[in-house]
Amino acid sequence: MRTTTLPLPPALSSFAPCALFLDFDGTLVQIAARPDAIEVATGLPALLLELADRLDGRLAIVTGRQLADLDRYLGPIEIAMAGSHGGEFREAGAREAARLAEPLPGAVVSELDAFAKEVPGVLIETKPFSAAVHYRAAPEAAGKVMRTVEAVAQETGLVLKHGKMVVELTTPGSDKGVAVDRFMAMPRFAGSRPVFVGDDMTDEDAFKAVLNHGGCGILVGSQRETEALWRLPGVAEVHAWLKAA
Repeated sequence: MRTTTLPLPPALSSFAPCALFLDFDGTLVQIAARPDAIEVATGLPALLLELADRLDGRLAIVTGRQLADLDRYLGPIEIAMAGSHGGEFREAGAREAARLAEPLPGAVVSELDAFAKEVPGVLIETKPFSAAVHYRAAPEAAGKVMRTVEAVAQETGLVLKHGKMVVELTTPGSDKGVAVDRFMAMPRFAGSRPVFVGDDMTDEDAFKAVLNHGGCGILVGSQRETEALWRLPGVAEVHAWLKAA
């Protein structure tokens, strides 16, 4: 990964023909204390639809959230989406999502739920192909959370992903880079230059994937080691960059 100071990205039009991939939390919406406490900016769904139209449909949201969450917050907008870190995949206009991973074992969810009940402030977010353990409200429990989730991962063969005050267990195949690769194999996306915009460590798989397709990543937030080539300071700047496209 690179540790150099990243510059601001050029205008989206400079990447033409472009395929645009967007993370959700920390990129399009501010991270909240709880996953269900986010606020979606007025006009965001309309902006996404406008961008998708201008890019001839080559726009997709690729997020750790399940697609049911995106539908709840963004409404029935017909843009391509991959949820659960790539475990769910839905083309623009499709009603049903394709499954790219196996469902998370129920026993794992039960074990994590029992752990959360013993540690005040820890929250379990269950998704079809992963389970996220949030400890934003209990930062002092970070060590205990890590040890517990790492032990479960070793016992089950699940994949461990680290995020901002969250650690997540996913089934193999749930990977944002895999989702990008699948989109880029579609006729609509083929031959374009992919750009992925994301803020968290779970977005690094996607940053690597777009590089392999001749594109680039845009990191959102503070400088850190990353495979991205450009950086935007925060969600407000992402919105401004998208509106100026």
